[in-house]
Amino acid sequence: MLPNTGKLAGRTLFVTGASRGIGKAIALKAAQDGASVVLAAKTAKPHPKLPGTIYSVAQEVEAAGGRALPCIVDVRDEQQVISAVESAVKSFGGIDILVNNASAISLTGTLETPMKVVDLMMHVNFRGTYLVSKICIPYLKKSQSPHILNLSPPINLNPLWFKSNCAYTISKYGMSFCVLGMAEEFRNTINVNALWPKTGIHTAAMDMLGGDGIAVQCRKTEIVADAAYAILSRPSGFSGNFLIDEDVLREEGISDFSSYAVSPGHPLLPDFFLDDVEGMQNLAVIGDTSGQGSTQTKETGDAGKQKVDDESSEPVAKTFKAIQSFVTEEAVQNTRGLYQFELTGSHPGTWFLDLKNGAGSTGCGSAPSSPDVHMFLSSEDFVKMFTGNLGGY
Repeated sequence: MLPNTGKLAGRTLFVTGASRGIGKAIALKAAQDGASVVLAAKTAKPHPKLPGTIYSVAQEVEAAGGRALPCIVDVRDEQQVISAVESAVKSFGGIDILVNNASAISLTGTLETPMKVVDLMMHVNFRGTYLVSKICIPYLKKSQSPHILNLSPPINLNPLWFKSNCAYTISKYGMSFCVLGMAEEFRNTINVNALWPKTGIHTAAMDMLGGDGIAVQCRKTEIVADAAYAILSRPSGFSGNFLIDEDVLREEGISDFSSYAVSPGHPLLPDFFLDDVEGMQNLAVIGDTSGQGSTQTKETGDAGKQKVDDESSEPVAKTFKAIQSFVTEEAVQNTRGLYQFELTGSHPGTWFLDLKNGAGSTGCGSAPSSPDVHMFLSSEDFVKMFTGNLGGY
């Protein structure tokens, strides 16, 4: 974990979506320095399924050593935002840091996404970020060390990230475009950056999206809070960056991330918008899948599983054949994960990659035991991912 240095002492943070999850974690991290935190969120009454309200978080902030101002704010409502900002200035004398964390998500395709859901994501993610920034900027410009930090991804124009949830991706990239534009507009005046997790983060939203068992494939919110703390502690001029939590913390000297894992040692889910796959970096660019490379195969030892056919012309089979030559005991020791792939598209089917047991293995069919990570994607994207052709702007 990243230790507090006291650099946010005396600062005032305005955090949207602060009643739970990442927003709450950032608020508590700053509170440990004695910072003042404006908790701007909609949840004023306990939710039947989701923990936390702005008032319960305010109590935690004050217990951690900070000052708290809970404000009922729907970031779509301009007057509520204005009132909260004015209350913050009146209570704490100004605003030094804005964290745009509030977000709405629906991972649905174009035909499955009602327009009211499209509007919700656009209004919360893009418009809300733009609005809160616009109202806070006049006060940020008066600060000695002003920052805006958006919880949004690097702008990756790979079609993969648009095809299954076009509206959500556009809305999140709207937040990122705010970073791109405002960093340049307010260069040398306000630091404006984006932060995004490398892996899935265990939040109430993740539980709703991933269901039972998703938590063990995630990291805790503290990793994002620590990365945010490091960014917000940096001097003027550090602006216009799209940052990944793990990379930020490596720069701070952290190399062991096990304490951030919900279940240390368990394989982690890679987050959206990043073309890298956690735990498989050494297999991501495997070279020739045309059948001219190595013909080494590893049988699973399970009669119910099929080994990869060297004579097959199917691109998925060729890809797995190439992967097999890279599956070693060292790869197993470094990864310790059992992956199952449910493929759709031109070559549908179920395949597995065992980097957990023995010397490792691959095969067609279900994994030999309960998989640590279940991945659903098209056969075309699978081939691209494992031949190093998935990335690119």
